[in-house]
Order: sequence, then structure tokens, then C-alpha cells
Amino acid sequence: MRVVVIGAGVIGLSTALCIHERYHSALQPLDMKVYADRFTPLTSTDVAAGLWQPYLSEPNNPQEKEWNQQTFDYLLSHVQSPSAEAMGLALVSGYNLFHDAVPDPYWKDTVLGFRKLTPRELDMFPDYSYGWFNTSLILEGKTYLQWLTERLTERGVSFFQRKVESLEEVARGGTDVIINCTGVWAGALQPDPLLQPGRGQIVKVDAPWMKHFLITHSSGGGIYTSPYIIPGIHSVTLGGIFQLGNWSEVNSAQDHNTIWKGCCKLEPTLKNARIVGEHTGFRPVRPQIRLEREWLHVGSASTEVIHNYGHGGYGLTIHWGCALEAAKLFGKILEEKKLSRMPASHL
Repeated sequence: MRVVVIGAGVIGLSTALCIHERYHSALQPLDMKVYADRFTPLTSTDVAAGLWQPYLSEPNNPQEKEWNQQTFDYLLSHVQSPSAEAMGLALVSGYNLFHDAVPDPYWKDTVLGFRKLTPRELDMFPDYSYGWFNTSLILEGKTYLQWLTERLTERGVSFFQRKVESLEEVARGGTDVIINCTGVWAGALQPDPLLQPGRGQIVKVDAPWMKHFLITHSSGGGIYTSPYIIPGIHSVTLGGIFQLGNWSEVNSAQDHNTIWKGCCKLEPTLKNARIVGEHTGFRPVRPQIRLEREWLHVGSASTEVIHNYGHGGYGLTIHWGCALEAAKLFGKILEEKKLSRMPASHL
């Protein structure tokens, strides 16, 4: 069976790995290729800070809660494994800060040690009157993409740098199943009026004294529009920019100043930190993730498509749960084609 995955960010590569792990023994041969015009370090995943944290509000699709949980459980099962360093995976603790009291998030029992802040802790953050502390996971996008690429290469998956102009173009090449993981660019392959870019800009600094994440929330300002500081394994990410509909990939001096001023006010020691990088990327914003099958008719032939895109600013937070769901859809295709010898219980 010939399978093409379009997209080489965390969604594309994790979906490819999940499907290959589950079906390579049932399908001989399973010929899988990854097409992308951008590979690491040029994907949206490379820009992400990598903290496991869903949005605070309930998702429109209740399944997304389960996919978040599955991803956290998967990563937590690896965090003390020998592969954790190569994956870019580690535990990290920190604070969410608010101006007013807010309801607990739906994921409070997924993360470790969730609790409300004490008055003494809030004294450290005079601009905020309420908050949470918990332990979560950091998954550094660039390192994780390299790890996924190595796992896929070991399995014989091949990679091709090419700009795909349409799904029909891939179908005409004799592909049996196309897996569309093109993120914010999915609308170029098939119109999707619900998909928009959520532009973000981040500053990377060398600040090894920063051990805890600090995420602030402004009332009515929306997500990612106030300062956040997220320590990674090699550097610290500073952010606070979310611009819906902005397609500019150029780093903005105005946005840089907004980030720097806000983060240094939140954590004054950062004024002495050395800047080691600055990046802009697009969150693929959609009211809910598109994760579904579609028949694509090209001439007299039909090709199956599995769409898996629209993960907003939480792709790393939800990726493995979505990969498992995409693998289920792939399994249904095989059952309908009577190609799989794998028992359904494996999913």
C-alpha cells in the first residue's frame, strides 16, 4: 500500500510514526513517503515553546480532551526513559497568573500536583491576584522533530522536499492514502474558510536561572496576548503575541519590544539575559481540529484522504492523541479494503 503524508511538523511526523508502528507488519509492503516544502528547523513546530498545556476553555469537540490526555500519558510514560533526552522531553513546573479568580481548567487532573497559589506566592507577582501551580512536561519541538525523523528513517520511510500544489496532484501519482497534515497551509490544498493563521513571535534567551514557567492571562485579551516565559532544556522562550489573520513571517521590532518589555516586567532578571534567537510562526487556528476521512475522486480513480490539521497553538500538547485517532481511521480504511490482518484490539 502506498501512503503519502503531507507535512513534516509534529502532526505529520507523529501521525506517520503512529501508523507505521501499528500497520507495517500487517501491510507488506507499506510504502510510506513524507512530502513537505519545509522540514525542521523551518516548521511551525520549531517555533513552539513546547509546554504541554491546552487552552483554558473547554474544546468545541469533546474528543480533543481525550486526545490531550492521551498525549500527556504517552509523554509521561517516556519522561524517565533513556530516550527522553533525545526526544527533548522533561518535566517542568510553573505558574499560571490571572488578575481575577477563574474556574479550574478541565485538565487540572491530567497535570501533576495542580493547586491554587498561596498568598505568599502571589506576593511574588504583585500585578496578579490569582493563580495556579502545577508540574507539566516540556517537549522541545526542534529536538522532537529530529527524533521522529530518525525513527521514521529507521523504518524505511522516505522524505521528499517538494511543494504540493493540490491533493489531486498526489492522488494522480498512484497513492492509495493521503494524510493531510499541512497545518496553517491546508487551505492552499483545499479551501477551508474556518482555518486562519494565528501569528506568533518569540524571543529565545540564555537564562539558565529560570527554572519555572510563568504564563500570564489578561482578562478579555484572548490567548497568548500577554507575557509568558517558558524555560526549555537549552534556552528560555519569551512570548505574548497572537495576531489572527496576519501572514507576515518577518520578525517585527514592535512585537519584539512588546515581548521584551512585558517579560522583563514579569521577571526583571531577564534584563541581563543574552538573546540567542528570534522567530515568527503561524498557529493553525480553527474552531476545532479537522480529523476525518474524505474520498477524493480523480478521474475514474478514488483516493482516501485523512485530514489532520487545525491544532492552533497546542499541536505538541495534543499530537499523539490525534496520531492515534488518525491511525484508527487508517485501520478502518484497511478493514474496508480487507487488507489488514491486525486484530482491532491493537487500537
